[in-house]
Amino acid sequence: MIHSYASMSKVRAVDEPLVPTKTNRAGGSSVRTNRITLQDGRVAFANTGIPTCAASRNASVLLTTLQSGEGSRVRSLSLDVLAVVGPTAAGKSDLAVELAKQLGGEVINADSMQLYRNMDIGTAKLTLAERRGVPHHLIDVLDIRETSTVAEFQQRARRAIAECHARGSLPIVVGGSALYVRAVLDRFEFPGTDPAVRQRLEAELAQVGSVEMHQRLAALDPDAATQILPSNGRRIVRALEVIEITGRPFTASLPPPTYAYDSVCQLGLDVPREDLDRRIEERVERMWRAGFVEEVRRLEAAGLRDGLTASRALGYAQVLAFLAGECTEDEAKQATVRATRRFARRQDAWFRRDDRITWLPYDAPDLVERALAAVHATHHDRGAESNQKIPSGTRER
Repeated sequence: MIHSYASMSKVRAVDEPLVPTKTNRAGGSSVRTNRITLQDGRVAFANTGIPTCAASRNASVLLTTLQSGEGSRVRSLSLDVLAVVGPTAAGKSDLAVELAKQLGGEVINADSMQLYRNMDIGTAKLTLAERRGVPHHLIDVLDIRETSTVAEFQQRARRAIAECHARGSLPIVVGGSALYVRAVLDRFEFPGTDPAVRQRLEAELAQVGSVEMHQRLAALDPDAATQILPSNGRRIVRALEVIEITGRPFTASLPPPTYAYDSVCQLGLDVPREDLDRRIEERVERMWRAGFVEEVRRLEAAGLRDGLTASRALGYAQVLAFLAGECTEDEAKQATVRATRRFARRQDAWFRRDDRITWLPYDAPDLVERALAAVHATHHDRGAESNQKIPSGTRER
């Protein structure tokens, strides 16, 4: 079956299969189509080769035909990037894969810890089978001893988006690391750094620990403190450095929400608090059954404790404490549940501030259809002469 979400209607008749024909001047392929009749009787395309992409970084994907075992699918829209966001354990990864299958997309990871190789169980990476043939990018790109920064991630992600455009694929950014998502989607430049201030703050961190430094950050910038884990000394130091350099709260140094791309659709998965707490506990139980402690043990032998970023990941930090004899295994498990719940609440609070996100109930039986309709609405409104935007920041029920 061919799906065209220029109309989101079921296709009734196709005169001829769509096939790639030639390469255009921009470097993308063209597709030659015959008449496609939609259920409402409108003709979607007729005897024309339409370029799948342009050479510019912000090129919109205009028309893509994909061949798979499920048949041909057509995507006709002007959309630069689709993002699926929300708290951990909401089901973002599975939805992103389904949307990629429907729309001819590729997934770009925006989870700061899935960047690391061999950190699989604790970060809930999809297996190759669960990815269902959908290309995934920015997974397993760093060694556990390497430090990850938002600025470096931004460069990697935008390069991956440009490569998707060049292939005529829709980039689907997926993750719960809100700052990482914003750094990719928005016009986002990072405040400068002062080596002397950084060195002093790092020395203080080594002396008093991350918890006390986090308390200092909370006094100076409560909003920033709610978004940074008390165990994440590196990010605490960075926030305090920016405050000292700029004389303003760290959150005030972040740019206003303005997309770096012409057309972006953000979908958020809305999970009630009680459901989210239950799903997190169930996920942690699955992690332990899947051999999470052994995964951390192997990573410890490979140098995990030397990784300033990776060693502080949720679950990994707690299991490292258990392996060091600082707590029992059950205490490490329960600490992982509590820390993940706190983190999920911070994630949700951050994303709720962005009124550009269209929120969908995570457990809706027609979740995929609702998501596709929201994508279609974004495309339709961009092309409308009135240039009116779709209502966003709202929850669908």
